[in-house]
Amino acid sequence: MTNPLLAPSPLPYGLPPFAAIAPAHFEEAIEAGLGEHLAEIRAITDNPAAPTFQNTAVEMERAGRLLSRASASFFTLVSADASEEIQALETKLAPRFSAHQDEIFLNRGLYERFAALDTRGCDAEDARLVEEYLKEFRQSGIQLDAAGQERLRAINSELARLGTDFGQRVKEGMKSAALLIEDRTELAGLAGDEVAATAEAARAAGHDGKFLLTLILPGNQPALAALENRDVRRRLFEASVGRGSGRDSLDVTGLARTMAGLRAEKAALLGFANYAELVVDLQTAPSFEAVQAMLNRLAPAAVRNADAEARALAETAGHPLEPWDWAYYSAKVRRERYQVDEQALRPYFELERVLTDGIFFAATSLYGITFHERNDLAGYHPDVRVWEVRNADGSGLGLFLGDYYQRESKRGGAWMNNLVDQSALLTARPVVINTLNISKPPAGEPTLLTLDELRTVFHEFGHALHGLFSDVTYPNFSGTNVPRDFVEYPSQVNEMWIMWPEVLANYARHYETGEPLSKDIVDRLEGSRLWGEGFATTEYLGAALLDLAWHTLEPGDIPDDALEFEVRALAAAGIAHPLVPPRYRTGYFQHIFAGAGYAAGYYSYIWSEVLDAETVDWFTEQGGLTRANGERFRTELLSRGNNRDPLESFRILRGREAALEPLLKRRGLE
Repeated sequence: MTNPLLAPSPLPYGLPPFAAIAPAHFEEAIEAGLGEHLAEIRAITDNPAAPTFQNTAVEMERAGRLLSRASASFFTLVSADASEEIQALETKLAPRFSAHQDEIFLNRGLYERFAALDTRGCDAEDARLVEEYLKEFRQSGIQLDAAGQERLRAINSELARLGTDFGQRVKEGMKSAALLIEDRTELAGLAGDEVAATAEAARAAGHDGKFLLTLILPGNQPALAALENRDVRRRLFEASVGRGSGRDSLDVTGLARTMAGLRAEKAALLGFANYAELVVDLQTAPSFEAVQAMLNRLAPAAVRNADAEARALAETAGHPLEPWDWAYYSAKVRRERYQVDEQALRPYFELERVLTDGIFFAATSLYGITFHERNDLAGYHPDVRVWEVRNADGSGLGLFLGDYYQRESKRGGAWMNNLVDQSALLTARPVVINTLNISKPPAGEPTLLTLDELRTVFHEFGHALHGLFSDVTYPNFSGTNVPRDFVEYPSQVNEMWIMWPEVLANYARHYETGEPLSKDIVDRLEGSRLWGEGFATTEYLGAALLDLAWHTLEPGDIPDDALEFEVRALAAAGIAHPLVPPRYRTGYFQHIFAGAGYAAGYYSYIWSEVLDAETVDWFTEQGGLTRANGERFRTELLSRGNNRDPLESFRILRGREAALEPLLKRRGLE
């Protein structure tokens, strides 16, 4: 049978024909793509003509189409619907991809052609393309001698192998740590639909008649806020935070230690004091010291707020608190002090209505785009839905795929990725995916969201808009291909529309009665906005500072015990709190150890939030949900990708540099 990946997809917008793709097709297409890409690189380096922008930089951007097409589909399945066959292939191919990257960016002839380019006559986007390639060559080790490059290749290959192993173990660990409940009475406090979802999860896992509390990726599990049985809360909490560090086949702490050592060695090879400095060199942050200074400024205030919250919780509980009590009594304080019951709000946040009357409504109001479900187009799994997105004039913009439900073949968390990058050079329009892990209800039952899930759906759609609105020439600059500490900014901005009056009134209606969420409840939600920020900020900063602790180690300083290192690192950073563990512990810190691209960069969420808080103020000052505001945000920022300095795009939008004060106010850290 003909391999459908070997030729461009005939489907609209280049959507891969998933129904026709078998697992064996991936290896054949990727191997062919690797070979074809290297042949295209050789054609550039062997060109006898003098280097020009067209015969070097533009040809570099044109190269690798088969590889890009095959790998985009493959890695979508790796993260969202991985069979054992796909996982085995990932293990096999990860070092091949690493070696391929080195083959290109340690190619002396290719580098010399780029170094010889004179960009004085180029426009700004063309000049930036050359500048970005030269930076990537330097970061990849082009300046090293033969022995140094050989060692770097070995390090990169081993990191790719270890990262793949880490990610696969974390996914398996999340599945095996799920808490099986025999007696329904132990689930007291959960809503009826949540109990039904746990029964469905148990049935799917082969435990008919029982109940399965599945885990999400972060340590703090949603059910902890509702479960009345304290022992069940303890068991769920311990299962969650103990993942990946149980000294068994799913223990990943040894992998983390080895990866930290290899990254430290890589940084030293490339002339950096540590891996964090190497990473920050490619980000919008001016220096690693600036990142440290910001986090160190926030940590003491966050811990003070967490302490104040802990005192209120202990008073409500009437007994000494344990970490598994926090979410439960925090919800109770919110109910008693602010008259806000998050569980009672879930019927107002039904997924379908949130999508169509909330997220899509806000996007149409701001940008004029419309969404048209394409039932004639299929994704990679029956749960995946496909929408065609059209501009205000009716022209096609791209495809948006939504994959919202949890399943065993999907890794934890929530993310956005591209199947097709927008590029004027390649006449390609974007195809983007949002992937979440919401518990799937039994057939015919509604999907009711928690406030946190509601926030996540809006957040990930902000990433989708960044990809859909891309309007750049070169695929290298497309959409979310921006510095890691800028990529979260547009997605965080999109969260502002959750509680915007026009948007909220349009989607927040009881799924059975159609009754709108009352203004009184909305006011109480706003009044309780800062409650819990001490916990949330401390939890987040714990993970960000733990990440930096792992990546500021020198090659000879790798600890023997990862969990002991965690304790010391958090204490040294002033963020250790006995009741607030970091959002991610080493044993399931997938962002930094499983190839998600956040190693030494988890700080980027709060770094981006500085820009986000400023932009929310800008929208508010300019009148909020208007087409004029949407067009300016789209034109000056979302459409730009990385074709100019992202901070310049922000300055043009805001009219000045960002200040920290709006973020401090938002998080109650003034």
